[in-house]
Amino acid sequence: MSENESLDILIFGAHPDDAEIGMGGTIAKHTAAGRRVGICDLTLAEMSSNGTVESRQEEAEAASAVLGLAARSNLRLPDRGLYMTPEHVERIVLEIRKWRPRLVFAPYWEDRHPDHIACSKLVQEAVFNAKLRRFRPDVPAHTVKESYYYFINDVFEPSVMVDVTDVYETKAASLRAYRSQFEPAGTSADYVQTPLTQGYLERVEARDRLLGLRRSVPYAEGFVNKLPYMAELL
Repeated sequence: MSENESLDILIFGAHPDDAEIGMGGTIAKHTAAGRRVGICDLTLAEMSSNGTVESRQEEAEAASAVLGLAARSNLRLPDRGLYMTPEHVERIVLEIRKWRPRLVFAPYWEDRHPDHIACSKLVQEAVFNAKLRRFRPDVPAHTVKESYYYFINDVFEPSVMVDVTDVYETKAASLRAYRSQFEPAGTSADYVQTPLTQGYLERVEARDRLLGLRRSVPYAEGFVNKLPYMAELL
């Protein structure tokens, strides 16, 4: 994965696997079309009930290869310790300025997991600060063209939908890479049941099917943009 070029799309998630759950199909569709897509995970998910930091990183690398990412980074902020602090915002600003993406994605601002909510708010603040030339003037400012928000655990009314039918197996394969999170490996002494090990991937697929049904396609992913969608032609 090269660091010599800017990205078309930069996706932020609180943990490795957030971006794949919410928009793995959209990622696969864009990388297949030759777009440069990157993911920045804010934490190492060190508080996860199953798996280890090392296994989660290996799984993230495997998922990145499946999706054809141009870049993946981890800011190593504290899991369950994401707060609206100047330091956390600045770290995300610098990541945006490093990759200079055209589009930025973050988790939707309502979700059952507090870290997903915190990530959403932090990224919104960072996108704004990234364009301010007097904020960290030692690093060139960058204006993101559009920001979108993807769904993880909960689904709300999307303002944009992407048909991901033709790449859905790629999304499914990227999620299967996170074996420690989604497989019911109940024989391990260090394993505990969580909502993720009890049919979570099947629920993700059902959600994507239901979203697709709204536009008569087998699978779709939904996104929210806080600004009205601007069309070139109607």
